[in-house]
This record gives sequence, C-alpha cells and structure tokens, in this order.
Amino acid sequence: MSTAAHDEPGYDGPARLVSGDSSVEVTVRLRGVFQPIDGKYHWHGRVAADPSVGDLARTGASVVLQTTEGEAPARLSDEDPWGRFRVTGTGRPPFEL
Repeated sequence: MSTAAHDEPGYDGPARLVSGDSSVEVTVRLRGVFQPIDGKYHWHGRVAADPSVGDLARTGASVVLQTTEGEAPARLSDEDPWGRFRVTGTGRPPFEL
C-alpha cells in the first residue's frame, strides 16, 4: 500500500501497534527521509484517532509498529487537535523504501 506524494517513500494504510501483550489495530500515514547529518533514516507520521492509542501513548511504553510491509520500534508522542498521535522512529522503517 505504499503511496506518497511526489515519489516520497511512505505508507498509508492498516497497521498494528504492539506493546507487551497489548496490540491495537490502527490506520497510519507514514513518511521518511535520510538525514545525512547523523547518517540515519528518520520516519514519522500520524496514527488515526483511537482511544486505545491514547492509552498506549500515556503509559510511555515502547511500541512496535507493524504494517503489511514490515515492522519497526516506534515512539508515540504529541496528540493533535483531531486525536491523532504522532509516531516516529529511526532506522529501517515499517514500510518499503
């Protein structure tokens, strides 16, 4: 399901957030870019609004983001006015490049 405007690597579609024994089915929109300053690939995006995601984000637990194209460790952070949480990671993303 990789899609991206202007040929930027990315992923829009179904995903799963996993933390310990908990998992939440979500929809995500992800993009990324290689940063030459630190030599790493940085990816980021938003998780569609879901109360269960808020519960995960507030615990501060580590999560793994799984998509149909791969998986990667991720961090959940700031919630936007529409209830979507930001998700970020460094290194190999959970989508094909």
